[in-house]
Amino acid sequence: MSLIDLQRGLDNTSFAVLLATLLLYWGGAAFPRLRLLPVLGTAGMAAANLTIAALLVARWAEGGYFPMSNLYESLFALAWGLTAMHLVAEVMSRSHLVGVVTAPLAMAVTAFAALSLPDNMQGSEPLVPALKSNWLMMHVSVMLLSYAALLVGSLIAMAFLMVTRGQAIELKGSSVGTGSFRQARSARLVAVSTSPQAVLVAPVGPLSLESPTPMTAGVGLEFQALTLADSLDNISYRMIGLGFPLLTIGIIAGAVWANEAWGSYWSWDPKETWALITWLVFAAYLHARITRGWQGRRPAILAATGFIVVWVCYLGVNILGKGLHSYGWFF
Repeated sequence: MSLIDLQRGLDNTSFAVLLATLLLYWGGAAFPRLRLLPVLGTAGMAAANLTIAALLVARWAEGGYFPMSNLYESLFALAWGLTAMHLVAEVMSRSHLVGVVTAPLAMAVTAFAALSLPDNMQGSEPLVPALKSNWLMMHVSVMLLSYAALLVGSLIAMAFLMVTRGQAIELKGSSVGTGSFRQARSARLVAVSTSPQAVLVAPVGPLSLESPTPMTAGVGLEFQALTLADSLDNISYRMIGLGFPLLTIGIIAGAVWANEAWGSYWSWDPKETWALITWLVFAAYLHARITRGWQGRRPAILAATGFIVVWVCYLGVNILGKGLHSYGWFF
């Protein structure tokens, strides 16, 4: 079997594995008594991560360069980052529910690369002179990892908004500062609603849809929503806190590479401009959380905005216009 045939088999396999993983996670959320389903989902996500890694290694062996120089390669690199960051978030939250929102995105990215791009965009081609640099590995890999972490954090923030829809929720002390997740989970929260149980104060436990203590049906459901919301808020904050330094390092590395290739650290290229906008959005998010103590819906809305901004920076710039970064749909 040639390396090209191996790549085609691996990209289709990664899509199939992620599709099965998506169904397992959604099945586990719909039928929480079937505890084996989300466990298999985690195994599927790990298998997809390894399959995509094997694809990128085969691509590297075939082309002889770091495989992140066109849209096909960067999409699979992003999918690898999404699956890796999902596993990190799952370890942080100690719950499989994260996969309900991350698996669809990873599958969609893989499907777009494997099934939608024409053959001429999936082929391996020699690098243009500007990309023949060791900075290709440093800059592009870190940027794609930062995108993956920020997208996962933003998705979890959007899940938080869905869970708390129509409720006025105030989270207290759950994620400000740099304390560990164990410390964060010891926080308390207050929810104000229009139900007969006007105010509910409860300790926060692990991310779970199951109530840890016996209580009435109405209060139990409200407690479950609150513990879930608080955990989503924490994990979103920590994933964005992981992605932001990576984004900063990637932008700095890109500036150094730009000076080496074009003689200027910053050219206000559309990709550079949107990378700066992305940085500012998530800098504002972290500033609001750390220095102003924002928690709950307001920073979640800001993170959801960041989800759109990341996609504009990653794909939208290449679709809507051309610039110094347009090397055959270069990342």
